[in-house]
This record gives sequence, structure tokens and C-alpha cells, in this order.
Amino acid sequence: MNTLVIVLIAAVVLVCAYAGYGRWLAKTWGVDPNAKTPAVRLEDGKDYVPTNGWTVFAHQFSSIAGAGPVTGAIQAAAFGWLPVLLWVLIGGAFFGAVTDFGALYASVKNDGKSMGLLIEKYIGKTGRKLFLLFCWLFCGIVIAAFADMVAGTFNAFDAEGAQVEAAFANGAAGMVSIMFMVFAVVFGFIQKKFNFSGWKEAVIGIAFIVLSFVVGMNAPIILGKAGWSYITFVYIFFAAVLPMWMLKQPRDYMTTFMFGAMIAGAVIGLVVAHPTMNLPVFTGFNNEKLGTMFPILFVTVACGAVSGFHSLVSSGTSSKTVENEKDMLKVGYGAMVLESLLAVLALCVAGAAAAADGTPAAGTPFQIFSRGVAGFFEMFGVPVSIATVFMTMCVSALALTSLDAVARIGRMSFQELFSVDDMEHAEGWRKLFCNVYFSTFITLAFGFLLTQIGYANIWPLFGSANQLLSALVLATLCVFLKVTGRNNKMLFPPLVIMLCVTFTALVQRLIAMVKAISAAASTAIPAGETTWGAVFIANGLQLILAILLIVLGLNIVFHSVKSYKNSEKDSEKVAAQSKQHLTNIPS
Repeated sequence: MNTLVIVLIAAVVLVCAYAGYGRWLAKTWGVDPNAKTPAVRLEDGKDYVPTNGWTVFAHQFSSIAGAGPVTGAIQAAAFGWLPVLLWVLIGGAFFGAVTDFGALYASVKNDGKSMGLLIEKYIGKTGRKLFLLFCWLFCGIVIAAFADMVAGTFNAFDAEGAQVEAAFANGAAGMVSIMFMVFAVVFGFIQKKFNFSGWKEAVIGIAFIVLSFVVGMNAPIILGKAGWSYITFVYIFFAAVLPMWMLKQPRDYMTTFMFGAMIAGAVIGLVVAHPTMNLPVFTGFNNEKLGTMFPILFVTVACGAVSGFHSLVSSGTSSKTVENEKDMLKVGYGAMVLESLLAVLALCVAGAAAAADGTPAAGTPFQIFSRGVAGFFEMFGVPVSIATVFMTMCVSALALTSLDAVARIGRMSFQELFSVDDMEHAEGWRKLFCNVYFSTFITLAFGFLLTQIGYANIWPLFGSANQLLSALVLATLCVFLKVTGRNNKMLFPPLVIMLCVTFTALVQRLIAMVKAISAAASTAIPAGETTWGAVFIANGLQLILAILLIVLGLNIVFHSVKSYKNSEKDSEKVAAQSKQHLTNIPS
């Protein structure tokens, strides 16, 4: 089948979903353009910052469009391109976008509260503590998976220590990334002082992008994976502690232009070249490497269709910057359907790169996608060196933009886990654990430990935890919509399906880890030492995490169902009206 036809079908479906289902949700739930948002009412210049709707959209899309839509879609294509395409479109429109929009909407309607605080309000304090622990563990997994990808992308050496063929491109892309961070801070201060908008803001952002590439192409940094890993963790530390306006928002704004060029290059390339989709349509319900289609297809595609991580971004950062409720549709629903389109593009690029007999192209999903789109840019006369560096930077930026968001969310989850209402008179150890720098350090240290597993090994666990997180968010949204007198029936199908998918996947992962550890414990290397230590790093940590996630998930589901049964429909609205009535009674 022609890849252009696939992209056009996907674009039409997703645009119709946004214009139809997305707008229906906004009307059903009640988006009020005249209401004052938390960003306006609680502006503090740090987290609560009223921001232009398209800038918030850029932040949301840059944060959620991580490695998932590219890596997940290409890996899941082992089952065939048709199952992946169907799940991306159905999941994106009716699962992922609804969850993202719902989380943003609930947070904006509750003073920009994070998902953990929303759970405390609607599920209870126990549910909140369980969720925050789950969230923190999940953030550690995301940090590990994506940081390992970034370090591997910029790595200039092979396992034997020799420089790889792409050493210059990798080193140049790494330097571009560093300059991106530097110019983002400069951009942030310029915006803080002059508050540029429209074309002026765009010109400055594009100018800094060009300058970053000029420096990177002329001064590449040739380092190994370990060196880039350290640099990555230093960057995300600062991204987690600095004010949003200083680094995160300007970097996301600049990155969106790159993503736009990358997506445009892929689309135009597919339109002009319209290569054939060489991957098989369907390979069967069982895959020797991945396992059974249910539930592996769903957790492997991950962010391209539905992601719990997106909800953390929606309620953790975006909800505190939306200056008008009317922007929530494009930020919450729109950013997700655009990510689904990116997943379809990645699938088509991989299909075009495959051999005529259906054999997938060699390399990691990032490498396949990068080479494919770089080839499209070359068709339009872009020098191969620039095209390669640009795409290497783009695919690493996919992971970096999620990394800085998840590091901040992980830090906030850790702080909320140990915080109390009266922090001024709290114990010394509690103040230490809630300290911004200490909580960030602990979160990143946990993520750094998990990087020893490698992203390829941890990806199935990431996918399972990610989808389970989305189910837990949906459960909370069901309670929120019920007590506020809003329609919540559209959330039940995705909630039930995601619970079935994720718990099945986690149990399968747990069994696989137990088998791997048992097999390794009985195997001795020639020196007489067992391989237990290495296997524990690769499988034992995952086993512990899988058990924790299952236990925490079941507990949160139990508390959510209990809270839903005990809550009364429209009770929050009635209580608010009663309070207002008492306030209006003359004394």
C-alpha cells in the first residue's frame, strides 16, 4: 500500500476527531472562556505564569512527544502495520486525547492542582500517597529509558572504543543540544524583560536555533555514552529546579519549530516520493520476540495512542500556564492527536525503509526514523551532513523534552509524598525531603541507577506502567466528573480496557523476569562465578518495580472504586451553591 494514502487517511481521521469529538467533550464538560484560570488568579512568576495558548500548546506537545511515538510504533510494527495504525488512530482519538484533555480540564478547574492532589481531593489521602509513590517510580523509569536513549544517540564510540562512522554527526548534534539549552536561558530572560509575542518571538526563536546549529556543526563534542549520560543528567537537574520561564518554556518553544520542520519534512517527503509500505499488513497474533498481540501491541505503541505521562504534564505544568480555558482543547486534545500523527509518520517511514520482502530496516527505531527523514531532506537539496545532524538532534530532542518535564514532575511527586499542610513547623527530615534540590537529586539518582538496565530492556516495563498510569488517571476523572455533575460515561470503556491491558502486561513481565533470574542463577561462567549480579541489574530491579507497580495499582483502583461508589452525583456543585447561599445571607 502507498504510504501517502495511509498518512492522508490518518490525518483526516484525527482532524475529524479533534473537530468533532474534541469539541463535543469541551461543550459537554463546560469550557468557560470567561472564567479566570489558575495561571491568572495565582500568578507567581515561577510555576503559575499566564501564557499564550499556542506557546502552551508548544510546551505540551514538546513535553509529551518523546521517544514513545517513534520507538513504540516502529517496534510494534512487528505485528504488522495495520494493527499499529488502527490502535494509534482509535487510541489517540478516544483514549489518549480524552485522558490528556480530561486531566488538564480537571486541574484547571481545581487551581492547577497536580494529579496527586486531585486524587487526594476525590479519592482520599491514602489514594494520594499510593499514587504519588507510583508516579515517582514511574518517573524514574521514564528518566532511565529516555536518558539512555539520548546518551546512546550522541555516543561517538562503539563497544570496542573505536569511533563510529556517525561520530561527527552525533557529536555535532550533542553540541547543538547544549547550545539549545544555553540559548533557551537567554531567550527566557529576553522574554521576561520584553515579553515579545507573535512574529518577533518566532524570529528570535528561529535565530537561536540557527545559531545553535552553526556552533554545533563547527564545534562537535566527541564523547562516549557515559560522558553524554552525565551531561544529560546535569541538564535535567537544572530543568527540574529552574523557573519554567527561564529554561523549560523557551526551550520547548524553540524545539517546536524543529519538530514542525521534522514533521513537515516527513510529510512532504512521503507526498513527493510516496514510497510503498513494505512492512507486512499483519504477521499474526503471536510474535517470537515481543509475545502476544494482547497486551503487548498496546503497551509497546505506548505514547502514540495513550499515555499516563501526558496527564502528569497536563496537570503538573500546562494547567498552571493556560491563560484562557478556550485554549484547553488545543493544548489537551490537540497536542495528543498531533502526536498520534507523528506515530503514523514514523510507521510509514519505517515501512518505506524496509526491504521489498518485508524485512525491517536495520538499527534502532530512532536510527531508522532519522535516516529515513534525513533522506527526504536530501531529496530537496539539503546537504547530507546537515540533514543527518538535524535529524539526530530532532530524535534526541524528542527524548530530551520529555526528560526535563518528567524530572520536574518526579521532583514534585517526591516533595508531595512527604509534604504536610504546615511545612513551617514540620520535622527537619521532612523539610529536607521536600527541599527542591534534595528531592531532585534523589529522583535523578534513582533514574541513573535504572539506566544500567538499558532502554531496550526497560521499555516493556515503561509501557505497562505508562498505560496503567493512564487508567488510574481515568478512574480519578470519573469521580471528578461525577461529583461536579458532568457526564463521565465516555471514560468507562477506555478505563476498563486499559486496566485489562496493563495488569495483564505487568503480570506477563513479572513472570518473564522470574524465569530470567531463575535461569541465570543456575548458570555459571567459566571462572565459576554466577551471572547473578548482571542479571539482577537487568531483571531483578524490574521484578521489584513490577511487583510494586501491581500492588500500588490494585490499591489505587480499590480506593477509586470505593470513592466512586460513596460519592454523590453533583455533590461538589451542590456544596458550592450552599456555601454561596450562606455567604449571601445578611448578618
